[in-house]
Amino acid sequence: MRSVLRTRLTSVAEAIGVVEKRESRYAGLARRAALGLAAARVGLGAAAIVMPGRALRPWIGEDSGRLGSAVIGRALGGRDIALGLGSLMAARKGTPIRGWTEAAALSDLIDTAATAVSFGKLPSGGRWLVLASSAGAAAVGVTSARFL
Repeated sequence: MRSVLRTRLTSVAEAIGVVEKRESRYAGLARRAALGLAAARVGLGAAAIVMPGRALRPWIGEDSGRLGSAVIGRALGGRDIALGLGSLMAARKGTPIRGWTEAAALSDLIDTAATAVSFGKLPSGGRWLVLASSAGAAAVGVTSARFL
């Protein structure tokens, strides 16, 4: 009973700003995971802008050489750079990265869903790579965001 009361009083005190909120023991790990994923996102985004056909080939196969695919590939690359740099810049400024991490996880979930919907029509080797990487990135993002 006493520990429950202490926990609730501490929560109230933290909520109204009387005492500083204690950082979760997982917060440091979550932050490192989120920022590592953000840095990887920037690199992949840059590669998609410079070489959109090569970046898209595992996902869409032969269609990656078409003009429309290059346009979409560069746009997706820009999205990833923006999300990744948003997280990295927020961290550098000492501002919260949770919103950026959640937005990136959402984009990864959408990529996972888009891949799953067309799974049978996508190139056999690349579809598993894209599905696993987008689902994995989404899982890391969602999990990390809970502790940020």
